[in-house]
Amino acid sequence: MLTVDFSRFPLAPGDRVLDLGCGAGRHAFECYRRGAQVVALDQNGEEIREVAKWFAAMKEAGEAPAGATATAMEGDALALPFPDESFDVVIISEVMEHIPDDKGVLAEMVRVLRPGGRIAITVPRYGPEKVCWALSDAYHEVEGGHIRIYKADELLAKIREAGLKPYGTHHAHALHSPYWWLKCAFGVDNDKALPVKAYHKLLVWDIMKKPLATRVAEQALNPLIGKSFVAYATKPHLPSVDAR
Repeated sequence: MLTVDFSRFPLAPGDRVLDLGCGAGRHAFECYRRGAQVVALDQNGEEIREVAKWFAAMKEAGEAPAGATATAMEGDALALPFPDESFDVVIISEVMEHIPDDKGVLAEMVRVLRPGGRIAITVPRYGPEKVCWALSDAYHEVEGGHIRIYKADELLAKIREAGLKPYGTHHAHALHSPYWWLKCAFGVDNDKALPVKAYHKLLVWDIMKKPLATRVAEQALNPLIGKSFVAYATKPHLPSVDAR
């Protein structure tokens, strides 16, 4: 289940990609399949080991084209272990809402992104997220949980302040908002509640089968209750210096 829309965020074979805070690796895997040179980085060592296993399995199965590479590594988003301008593309999906120093993370991403490079940032959307917080303290008051809710204008302002130029936004995963509202209403850790179980089955069916009806429904509902807000931006080239 991808949050970044690669039709709006073009990726070319050979692009150097950093998936920052990669989690289980869903965007890193897609970039690898598209022929990129991928680095998946996360502070969670257990998840990174799993991502590395999947990269190896994908290579063995021939899922990635020739020339594609994939590396999984532990690291700190506030002190990235890469030289300046190391990447053509940076993706950070559902991460910034967890980090107190979000401006520091943006600064690090800008540092390692080459001029002309592209960045995709996704965060929980303000409206659906506010409902979750209102329904359940346990949803966000956990170690490593969500510490803020972004308004779209606030996030875009921080992106511009970091020196990036936004070029597009959209919302995603409308069908997932009701699921999380149900989880919050019946208990975040209560997977046995009948409405939660039934809706989860619907989501699994949708992800596996991708039926036209739910695809159309989600596209129609995304502007209203999309769970995620997605922003795309570029790092401008520095103005040329006249040597005369």
